[in-house]
Amino acid sequence: MNSRPNDFDLKAFLHRFGLFIYTGDPEGDLLLIEDEIRELYELNVIDKEEFMEAMSAVRSRRKADDR
Repeated sequence: MNSRPNDFDLKAFLHRFGLFIYTGDPEGDLLLIEDEIRELYELNVIDKEEFMEAMSAVRSRRKADDR
């Protein structure tokens, strides 16, 4: 994947697994995305590196939305 969290495409990442999240609430979307990432990791669908990169991207997106 990419080296910088800002470059990580969360939408494309989720689409790889047939996941489409859009509630109209950006913060709610991020919470659902975070839950899905955790579940993918717990089910051993993604490895630790990909999990950490995806979670970092969620945190970066959350910080960007707070500005």
